[in-house]
Amino acid sequence: MGRLFGTDGVRGRANADLTAELALGLSVAAAHVLGEAGSFEGHRPVAVVGRDTRASGEFLEAAVVAGLASAGVDVLRVGVLPTPAVAHLTGALGADLGVMLSASHNAMPDNGVKFFARGGQKLADELEDRIERVYEEHRTGAPWDRPTGAGVGRVREYAEGFDKYVEHLLGVLPNRLDGLKVVLDEAHGAASRVSPMTFTRAGAEVVTIGTDPNGLNINDGCGSTHLDLLKGAVVEHGADFGIAHDGDADRCLAVDHTGAEVDGDQILAVLALAMRERGELRSDTVVATVMSNLGFKLAMEREGIHLVQTAVGDRYVLEEMKEHGYALGGEQSGHVIVVDHATTGDGILTGLLLAAQVARTGRPLADLVAVMERLPQVLVNVRDVDKSRVATSVELAAAVADAERELGSTGRVLLRPSGTEPLVRVMVEAADSYQARSVAAHLADAVKSALG
Repeated sequence: MGRLFGTDGVRGRANADLTAELALGLSVAAAHVLGEAGSFEGHRPVAVVGRDTRASGEFLEAAVVAGLASAGVDVLRVGVLPTPAVAHLTGALGADLGVMLSASHNAMPDNGVKFFARGGQKLADELEDRIERVYEEHRTGAPWDRPTGAGVGRVREYAEGFDKYVEHLLGVLPNRLDGLKVVLDEAHGAASRVSPMTFTRAGAEVVTIGTDPNGLNINDGCGSTHLDLLKGAVVEHGADFGIAHDGDADRCLAVDHTGAEVDGDQILAVLALAMRERGELRSDTVVATVMSNLGFKLAMEREGIHLVQTAVGDRYVLEEMKEHGYALGGEQSGHVIVVDHATTGDGILTGLLLAAQVARTGRPLADLVAVMERLPQVLVNVRDVDKSRVATSVELAAAVADAERELGSTGRVLLRPSGTEPLVRVMVEAADSYQARSVAAHLADAVKSALG
């Protein structure tokens, strides 16, 4: 069996790859592994379980709840809420673990199971590996140690989780949003109710799209992966700006009043300056991945903010932040982590903080994001090559060196083997789009020649 856990839980096509049996078995295994690790010692364990709006989430939630309760874990069902809400409630309620059913920005047929440890933290890799081993042992015949009688877990609805999360978000805001008109695209996902409620209570005039989930339309032509609807709505309604979330609302992208896109790098730049003004940007440092636009790096250097870069993936950003005590980090995709207020990316929190800076300064979002110039960036996927030799090919190293000499200080090259596919990603940034495309094409040919 291949590794079940990816960088963000277990994902797959619901009822094909990710079945009710798998969800139930993983939940039982997680309960046993965390119990053996001492997480439940001296008390009756409690889990918080939530989901996004996918139809498959209904049966997968039932399977997870059944698995946990059968292993002696009491379950608080919070219903449809964002991933960061489940993480927050896991910590705020002192629960021993949290479980979120979602495939984030993926299309509706997919779903996923993500576990949180006590405090709402992501599970350590070794615990995920142990859960997989225990699951496989019992799937192939080893009997479970099953509680009976009063030892089985109890299940109850926890509708209060909605209001508790809203109050948390409002409590983080540095200032109100009175006077702002904002369009929110909720991707027919987990934030369809909670995000408009929070922005409205914060004082903004809110126009919504993507807030009518039917179980089948999550991320369908809307949300942070499809910004055209939001661009049109912002211009049509004469809004100050728009905010887009993905299906589980752990991401946030934006558009300004003209309909121009604002990506995660630009949002990070605005939040970094705002947090420094408030004395919240510890060590005057922001953490991002190597895929961040070179314009972001140059802007941070110019503003006197130190940039630490990690491998691609929000878990690596979070690990760097936790290890060194940094307060802000994120990805170009809009996955932004404000570690003093969230244990994972929180798209609603990110949008609120961005809106708060617009309201506080009285400056248009387009003006605020002008702090950085987004350099042209071209990404080419080169398929069917030996990605394992990217770091050792002399021919490829020479091609990269030539490209870097051509670009000079106004450009950048990054070659990255895919973690899941037999391909190499070629990323080139340059002062103009023609040069970026030209250099990327030459490097793609070099990758095929050297690794094909």
